[in-house]
Amino acid sequence: MGKITGFMEAMRRTPSRRDKTDRINDWQEVYLEWEDTEARRQASRCMDCGVPFCNSGCPLGNLIPEFNDFIYHGNWEEALERLHATNNFPEFTGRICPAPCETSCTLSVNSDPVTIEMIEKAIVDRGWDEGWIKPQPSTNKTGQKVAVVGSGPAGLAAAQQLARAGHTVTVYERDEYIGGLLALGIPEFKLEKHVVERRVNQLRSEGVRFRVGVNVGVDVTHDQLLERYDAICLSGGSTIPRDLPVEGRDLKGVYFALEFLTQQNLKLRGQEFPPEENIDVVNKKVVIIGGGDTGADCLGTSHRQGASNIIQMEIMHRPSETRIDTNPWPQWPTIFRTSSAHEEGGDRDFNVLTKRFVGDDEGNLKHLECARVEWVKDEETGRFDMKEIPGTEFVIEADAVFLAMGFVQPQHEGLLDALGVDYDSRGNVAADGSMRTNLDKVFACGDMQRGQSLVVHAIASGRRAARQIDIFLTGASRLPTVTGYARPPIMARAGSNSD
Repeated sequence: MGKITGFMEAMRRTPSRRDKTDRINDWQEVYLEWEDTEARRQASRCMDCGVPFCNSGCPLGNLIPEFNDFIYHGNWEEALERLHATNNFPEFTGRICPAPCETSCTLSVNSDPVTIEMIEKAIVDRGWDEGWIKPQPSTNKTGQKVAVVGSGPAGLAAAQQLARAGHTVTVYERDEYIGGLLALGIPEFKLEKHVVERRVNQLRSEGVRFRVGVNVGVDVTHDQLLERYDAICLSGGSTIPRDLPVEGRDLKGVYFALEFLTQQNLKLRGQEFPPEENIDVVNKKVVIIGGGDTGADCLGTSHRQGASNIIQMEIMHRPSETRIDTNPWPQWPTIFRTSSAHEEGGDRDFNVLTKRFVGDDEGNLKHLECARVEWVKDEETGRFDMKEIPGTEFVIEADAVFLAMGFVQPQHEGLLDALGVDYDSRGNVAADGSMRTNLDKVFACGDMQRGQSLVVHAIASGRRAARQIDIFLTGASRLPTVTGYARPPIMARAGSNSD
């Protein structure tokens, strides 16, 4: 630890956010940079807790007390080395991860946790500014070829690890831009795209080959993939969104959240859309159904496009401000959260059931018919059942609705069905403890294997898959294990090699 009394002397402080009246007029990142002195002061709060629960709270097993100690003493380059030892892309997790490490911080028992996520961001941003982050191409080539299908955080992590192990890696991406949701799903105000592009350029310099605009299973068949490569890593996303099958769903003005977010990111890259395809909410009434991060992303994007009124609502009840007795530390706290987008404006509502969408004679959305619900606990099963409250029906006027209710599974049609991979009970690609599917040289990782999850889980999953592929190809691996990545295997197979 850096300072024995640091956690008693310094209060938790995060970097300041830009003024909300300014930031909604552009697409630049919300947070201002930290002064080195404040980052070091925050790092001093990391206490000698004996058992650093933050390590296990982080799916990557980041060496958090170590890099905090280095920062407190001003050893930024050493801190960067510790950070990169477990995390390929701390500039991503430092911006868009909800920081499960912080909720596991021992200080969270009765105080505010260490600002781990922002310290992480400060370390890696300084590493880029100082030129410490350089390509690390392998000098020992194995002659083995690996195809990585999908260029999101899981695919990029797997590709970088495999390339550094000496394999020839080709990443296939069906969109025109590398990065998956990092490039097209996450709004610019949370993750500016040059941050993604500079890391992709590092991978290119390390020998990773990228093929964009290639829909594997269509442009390249599954047989060609199996023939050309010694191993295949399936790292696509959980791309099928959860729908709301109620009357009026097909009205113009009802969209999936990712349609809206992706189009806005493409607009910022210079792409134009014809009027009939353009999703523009300037001076419009917007309703967002779904209370998670994707819903908040739609909220912030709607602010910047100039919506006149925005309501974000969800069917669940409003969480409590603090932990309840059945949700103790170090579990992830199910509490009421406010993002930077909520700070910018808009209304929030809870316990709302959307019963149908209503439009005009031309098929344009005009309003939603809703009702209030309550959640009643079944004393026998312990489960909560939703009950509509009679007489609580109401109407919300809307010109646009964005469905931000999560994703259910990866796309089966095409590559996955053609390969013949097995699926688990939730429709994800089934993999054993070695990340291997039912096909001998085909592995799976990320949201495609785990289901919709966090960027930090995706990176951890990609690193784990890379190590198992390396073992499969060479019999052994010098790539690190991922001690923080804990998920029970979907299926087990005799003789499988697991971390």
